[in-house]
Amino acid sequence: MNEVEFNIRLYLIGMMKSWTDRIDNTDRLTPQRFVFNAMTELFDSLSEDEIEMIRLRYLKRLTLSEVASRYSISERTVRNHTNPTRKQVKEIITRATETMNGIDRKEEIECQ
Repeated sequence: MNEVEFNIRLYLIGMMKSWTDRIDNTDRLTPQRFVFNAMTELFDSLSEDEIEMIRLRYLKRLTLSEVASRYSISERTVRNHTNPTRKQVKEIITRATETMNGIDRKEEIECQ
């Protein structure tokens, strides 16, 4: 399981919120809070069918073919509904990592 799938699974089962709250109980925007907030915004924008397809793909670990057969649609349609979310999650993680690296560099400069 890669980092994107892992984060999708964490978000869908509710662990991301729990971990984020434990790690960060301040109002500061940490990388963890950034990822959680961005993923919440992303998933809130999805339809129920899209969320269910993502659940089937990443929680139930069904293949594109298996998800397609449950909805009586083509694999391409499933891919068209799930891949954009996957790409957006990857971008969210990348932005959080870049932000974290920027914070680390800033602190390093301030310490000198």
